[in-house]
Amino acid sequence: MEITIGLIGFGRMGRCYLNMLQRDKRYRVTHICDPDPSCRALAHELAPNAQLCDNEESVLGAADVQVVLICALADVRMRQIRAALAAGKHVITEKPLADSVEHEWQVVEACEEAECHGLFCTVNMYLLNSWYRHELCRIINSGELGELAIIRICHMTPGLAPGEGHEAEGPAFHDCGMHYVGLARFLAGSEYHTWHAQALRMWSWKDPWWLQAHGTMQNGVVFDITQGFVYGQMSKDQTHNSYVELIGTQGFCHMSHDFKRAWIDLHGVNVTEHIERPHGGKNIDVLLDQMAQSITTGQRHPEMPCLRDSAIASEIAWKMLENARCHEMPAIGNNDELEQIRERRRTMKDGYGLLPRNNKPILG
Repeated sequence: MEITIGLIGFGRMGRCYLNMLQRDKRYRVTHICDPDPSCRALAHELAPNAQLCDNEESVLGAADVQVVLICALADVRMRQIRAALAAGKHVITEKPLADSVEHEWQVVEACEEAECHGLFCTVNMYLLNSWYRHELCRIINSGELGELAIIRICHMTPGLAPGEGHEAEGPAFHDCGMHYVGLARFLAGSEYHTWHAQALRMWSWKDPWWLQAHGTMQNGVVFDITQGFVYGQMSKDQTHNSYVELIGTQGFCHMSHDFKRAWIDLHGVNVTEHIERPHGGKNIDVLLDQMAQSITTGQRHPEMPCLRDSAIASEIAWKMLENARCHEMPAIGNNDELEQIRERRRTMKDGYGLLPRNNKPILG
């Protein structure tokens, strides 16, 4: 069964999706939409058989498009998702679902209603599809940790610099950190209960670019989440610090990665184990497989991320940011440093979260 798909937005994530779609023989990309002529020129080079357009209506109204893939920014996603559903299309979207929590819940309501009529909707909450998330859940359920007590998550990279074009996605802790808010919720198997957040305005940017939140889940598990694109932006040799640590009443495990390989070290009651596999990146291939299976069988894949989970993670991330603003939020660094970082990132050939250059594909 061939599944036809149209892409809206051919920036970094749109190109990542195209790369994976072209590897999956079940899909055929029929349309690519982007208002930027240079993006369309690159799309023609990479997908010469796809119809190129500069307006989303050409994708949304195309009779031969079964799935609409939305990679445009958050401020237009709600309109595009609603239009795709009205046209009878399945939907894959990037997160967040919209430009405000209120609009995100409107999208969830629309998609859940559409799924009652046979359409499938999913969102790229990629950590939920990672192999290490499933392994960590297996370890928790195995009893090797005793009773889960503490979840510690850290994700700091040089990453996206302030002002690089993601204003609609929110500050770093929302744009990126909501993934980790969602991950902690799944690992705890519980909803959030309390939190306290402390943030820092690096380089005196208007929004915090580093935030740490800690608190409790409804089942009593405590958590701390640290996220920021602040880890050595001007370092000669850039690196990152990313891990998940689960501490139980009797044992613990620690997951880390280098964006190429990921590994878990388990120190359990009965088992000491090192598990290592390829990192998996954004797990787009997993998401596409789940959607293909859903369409082919007519039954939603049980592990395909739900829009409701994305909306919950987004809402809690925003609330944690609001909580941080209630406390002293120091501003450290200055605009001159920020301009140096932006200039370096404009000329870097290899780095963390670089914006796409239209003369070459972005593969990860």
